[in-house]
Amino acid sequence: MSVIAVLALDGVPGHQLTAPGFAFATAARHHPTVAYDLRICTAPGFEATGEPGSFHIDTPWGLAGLDAADTVLLPGHAGFRDAPPPAIVDAIRAAAARGCRIGAVGTGTFTLAATGLLDGRRAATGRRETVEFARLHPEIEVDPEGEVVADGPFHTAAGVLGGVDLCLHLITLDHGDAVAIETERQLFMQLHGSADDRAPDTPAATNAAYNAVTPPGSSLEPTTRWMEANLHHVLTLTDIAAHAGLGTRSLTRRFRAETGLTPLQYLLRTRIQQAQRLLERTEDPVERIAARTGLGTPANLRLHFQRLTGTTPSTYRTAFRTLVVNLTGTAGEGADSP
Repeated sequence: MSVIAVLALDGVPGHQLTAPGFAFATAARHHPTVAYDLRICTAPGFEATGEPGSFHIDTPWGLAGLDAADTVLLPGHAGFRDAPPPAIVDAIRAAAARGCRIGAVGTGTFTLAATGLLDGRRAATGRRETVEFARLHPEIEVDPEGEVVADGPFHTAAGVLGGVDLCLHLITLDHGDAVAIETERQLFMQLHGSADDRAPDTPAATNAAYNAVTPPGSSLEPTTRWMEANLHHVLTLTDIAAHAGLGTRSLTRRFRAETGLTPLQYLLRTRIQQAQRLLERTEDPVERIAARTGLGTPANLRLHFQRLTGTTPSTYRTAFRTLVVNLTGTAGEGADSP
């Protein structure tokens, strides 16, 4: 299990403190092979999160919580222009010295830069602070767009939506593109309250617990890629077993062991995930999407889509596009700082 320590300095924006839990918990909840231990560690002098909606937290971890971490995350904080106390600098440097991966969100990059660890490297910070960051740290190449920047063990980003973009980047490094893409989709669904507002024992929430993801290096990968490329065809259990060179019982045992699903459950979820992508990225009507994903009819698509996602195809498409507009418009500009 990967241990992630989020170091909270006084005045940390509340959304930057909660976003890592939101992202990493979503990845783990929807993928049985993913496990994270997230620790909120308070730095000396921490009193409360920043405004608006300032709140206090009670955590058993201080700076010592970084000692066993595989990843340390540095959110922004109110006093980011001030030099961090020596104890914080020492703790971050010690983490880097033992090979720990270090991420910084928004103005948390100022804190990381103050350690000297970013000298001669590229980094990103909140978009509003890029000019100031470049002035204070001319030895660091700053990305003016605030995109996620990876340079060695250091990963920095502007902090849109509290740093979810950085968390998804780290999930990609840990578990691959498929897990990160599905995690992003589930986060989107939760932000719009469509699938997960219901009680946890309802069919949609229960069925969504497993998604069609093949673990990296799995012996099933050639077969699952073949399934994905042939969704528009009728595929039976016998067809899948023949491609894998296994009997149907052996195939089912292997699928359950490596994906948590039977072959036909995996196939259905793959069809629904492809339907989601087509709803997001094309103008195809549901009739064409049903045909392209092998679900046959619009009625069949709507039935399985509702059961596995908790919403309808049309509602999903509308909500997704609304979120895209919000993130690329005013919301995207106002979520970076501190």
